[in-house]
Amino acid sequence: DLSGSITTPDVKLNLGGEFIKESTATTFLRQRGYGWLLELEEDDLDDNKPLLEELDIDLKDIYYKIRCVLMPMPSLGFNRQVVRDNPDFWGPLAVVLFFSMISLYGQFKVVSWIITIWIFGSLTIFLLARVLGGEVAYGQVLGVIGYSLLPLIVIAPVLLVVGSFEVVSTLIKLFGVFWAAYSAASLLVGEEFKTKKPLLIYPIFLLYIYFLSLYTGV
Repeated sequence: DLSGSITTPDVKLNLGGEFIKESTATTFLRQRGYGWLLELEEDDLDDNKPLLEELDIDLKDIYYKIRCVLMPMPSLGFNRQVVRDNPDFWGPLAVVLFFSMISLYGQFKVVSWIITIWIFGSLTIFLLARVLGGEVAYGQVLGVIGYSLLPLIVIAPVLLVVGSFEVVSTLIKLFGVFWAAYSAASLLVGEEFKTKKPLLIYPIFLLYIYFLSLYTGV
């Protein structure tokens, strides 16, 4: 009678100067031509991008545009044309949604209504600007109109405090509307309009009056 044992051979791979022991199953697959099943795919570098970069959200750019809108005076040294020339979607959307949130005490419908007025009001300003000969894109108008709601957001808490004083409240409302309209008009109404500027400034002013009227609900 013969008896004994067969030991499993140790197979080692030389990978970059380091020896790695392979199991019997791994060796079997490689000998049969199925080694490709053991290969590991390298992670795609694009999958490792931060979420904000994936969504094309630049917080520094949004913060700079907010400052440009809230401080529209040329003497402050801001490059305000970046709001028009480099439009984005997420910043204006956040401003519009925030304005909608502070208007919720009127009634819940105001949220969807404000967003609708932002989209179609911007479309009206865009079409009017194009008819008057202005070189402006719809995305630019959408961004400028959205960002320029910030002055109305600023005066909202003040109105809660002085709401019982009708004269003071009216003056603050007028100030907020003029502030918002001036921020938007100074970016959208360029020199190409020449003598036609009032035809575009007036509907912008009316649009922000309508936004303010939605502040207490529709």
